[in-house]
Amino acid sequence: MTHSPADQQYREKQAGALQIGDYLFLPGDGPAEQITQIELEHDDFGVPALILVTTLDGGNVRIAIGSSVPVGEATAIPDVADTPLAEVPAPLGEEPALEPDTSDAPDGGTSDGGDAPAEAVPAVVVPPLPAVAPTVSRPAGPDPAQLALIPEPTDSPENIVGAAGEAHPGRNGVAVLSERLVKGINTKSGSCLRDLSDLAHDLFIELRDPDRALAVADILNVLPYDGNRDRWMSVERSLALSSFICRELGQTERAAVYDQLLQAPDTVETDPFKARIAAKVRQRGLNEPNLYDKEIFRSIDNGNRDAEREWRLLRLETLLFLRSHGGSNTLGVGELDHRIANELEAVRA
Repeated sequence: MTHSPADQQYREKQAGALQIGDYLFLPGDGPAEQITQIELEHDDFGVPALILVTTLDGGNVRIAIGSSVPVGEATAIPDVADTPLAEVPAPLGEEPALEPDTSDAPDGGTSDGGDAPAEAVPAVVVPPLPAVAPTVSRPAGPDPAQLALIPEPTDSPENIVGAAGEAHPGRNGVAVLSERLVKGINTKSGSCLRDLSDLAHDLFIELRDPDRALAVADILNVLPYDGNRDRWMSVERSLALSSFICRELGQTERAAVYDQLLQAPDTVETDPFKARIAAKVRQRGLNEPNLYDKEIFRSIDNGNRDAEREWRLLRLETLLFLRSHGGSNTLGVGELDHRIANELEAVRA
């Protein structure tokens, strides 16, 4: 057997885009080998760093996730001169070629009287069937009937914010935010979205006004995910808060709509392999959330009540986010509900 680049057509492919069924050229001059298994190895920060590939013949290779590697579909071409004629593969759908029957011919003779060897039949390489990309299950988004559960605004966003400020005069946090927002709300501005999210949280957590908190939050909740993670974080906080408020008010169907909208970015990746990587990283984040335990205990030990409250607010946001995802492998819904109730009591005290 011989292998050379001329015998095998190949192209470059990002290691992160490799799929089971691809043909990978391993280091050296060997033929392309079919991939049968792909595993990920993460670094100490939980980020995918290495791809561990297993091929059909049992070979293993480690590839940095950002590397480009040669892939193709060609297999090795045998040297026909070293292969018995009966073992040369025949074209697809035809009977294999047979050696001529010379049992009745004189010794050393041929049908045309010559003694030249029979012409070798060239090998035919049958290309493999294309690999079928594995499907990735994705939660369906809310349908129009579900979206109708979010009430249409009865006034402009600026007037909704202004009414919330007027309903709670003298409250510094709400007053500052509402005065700034009534001058004009720009949903393309990250700072504006953050102010709206903070206002909704203050109305519910500090002032215990769920109705106005929902009205302000719905200014954000209807915004689609545009790929900007910084802006989306404010929408995400608003959706998680709205979902919790609706469950507290017994509006479970409306809460489910907010949950589905919050998980919209989880379904935007169309590449199956990248979607699987993102799903694993996302699940690890849900299973191992940062609940700021060290920071809270340090604030308690130092007697710093303000710092403790700020850290608890961050913990509450994380718990609301987990609750909107339906919990995780380490924190179930019941445990999350219990912890959220404790944090609310602590920050409202």
